[in-house]
Amino acid sequence: MFVSPSCQESVVPATVPGCGRGRFFRHPEPETPRSRVWPVFVTFHGCPGRCLFCAQHLQSGHAAQPLSRVLAAMTTGLEAAGRQGRGPYELAFYGGVFTALPEPWPQRFLEAAGRFRDAGLVTRVRCSTRPDACSPGLLARLAGAGLDMVELGAQTFDDAVLRAAGRGHDAAAVRRGAADVIRAGLGLGLQLLPGLPGHTPQDLARDAAETAALAPEIVRLHPCLVVDGTPLAGLYREGRYVPWDLDTTLWALADVLPVLWRAGARVARIGLCPEPALQAAVLAGPVHPALGARVRARALWRLVADEVRAMGGFAAGLAAPRRFAGEFFGHAGEMRPAYAALGLDRGNVRFEDRADFFLAAREV
Repeated sequence: MFVSPSCQESVVPATVPGCGRGRFFRHPEPETPRSRVWPVFVTFHGCPGRCLFCAQHLQSGHAAQPLSRVLAAMTTGLEAAGRQGRGPYELAFYGGVFTALPEPWPQRFLEAAGRFRDAGLVTRVRCSTRPDACSPGLLARLAGAGLDMVELGAQTFDDAVLRAAGRGHDAAAVRRGAADVIRAGLGLGLQLLPGLPGHTPQDLARDAAETAALAPEIVRLHPCLVVDGTPLAGLYREGRYVPWDLDTTLWALADVLPVLWRAGARVARIGLCPEPALQAAVLAGPVHPALGARVRARALWRLVADEVRAMGGFAAGLAAPRRFAGEFFGHAGEMRPAYAALGLDRGNVRFEDRADFFLAAREV
């Protein structure tokens, strides 16, 4: 029997049927620190062109505007938050290519962030950028100016898919950029975009393995959507692109979550934020208001199913950490039949104040 690392937490619950024999196991997801994010959108600034799928202004809900106005709004908003006793915040620059902003804008934004950090209102500063727009010298300068973390829009590690998406860089640039970010002493984030033209669930599995090998701190998974007004929408209307369906997407993402978790990566986002303008513009693709929760529920079922199979194929009961009670049986109970096939239902699954899972074996 596998024993959890903490004997104190690995207590066989008397409330679970057949609790004399079984397996302890843990959920591999890293702990997520509680933090509030103050987003700053530099929409389209620094971008060398427009990618096939790009609809930044709709995804963020912020149209492009002069950087001077962006900085003024950031400063005014944070000052008001400070006066009202709100915060602290993690300051995050989204929507464009922060490291490719024209000089002296990266420095000006970071200098302003530094003043709020000195006042205790900002605890950390991060930005999103392209893998081919972060040279070692530039990263060193930005780290010295107060940048803490860089998220790279990797999208995929498949060169053919990157070419089709009009990214303008290859997978080698992603690997090189990730290594340079870490060498600069910065936290690393990676963003993947499953379902681009030519991209398959098998490709996503390979992407996840490559991502895990780069040891990012966080990962974002944004399944590809067809948004009106993008070049991809033209391909879709011509019948030259078919997005992944929802079921394929749910299971493909669920399969890669444990790979990323076991590498120590926090999956900070699954799917795009539900901006009204974006929702109205989506023509096709795997959209669901509970997409992240449904993916997580499937990933949890996979973990439990693997343990049940290792124990012989059928369970008598399960004691689970209370924090998983809301997602365990899935959105609207959709995972109940899958758990029933393992011998688990509402009658023999208990949620307790514990850190590990205990899976009771069925007595033969």
